[in-house]
Amino acid sequence: MGNLWLALGLTIFAGMATGIGSGIAFFAKRTNYRFLSISTGFSAGVMIYVSFVEILSKGNEALAAAYGEGLGGLGESRLFLCWNRCHRRHRWFDTGGGESP
Repeated sequence: MGNLWLALGLTIFAGMATGIGSGIAFFAKRTNYRFLSISTGFSAGVMIYVSFVEILSKGNEALAAAYGEGLGGLGESRLFLCWNRCHRRHRWFDTGGGESP
């Protein structure tokens, strides 16, 4: 029963935050597009991070169930390092100060 009240409280808090934010946006005299773009980018980053962490824990459980705790954790680490290396090799942005492709 305690989890029910916690979930209900968090849902009400999120709804109130949405209502307060929409009220501020509705009654604002001018639109600050820079702030809007920064806050939208931040919220998108948070959503991607939460989704990735959730998928990562499920993948860890699946690998541990299939290969055992030792090999499952090792497989997860190797996959993460391989993804990180491939991501660094194929950069989307030019970091040399020149024009972007």
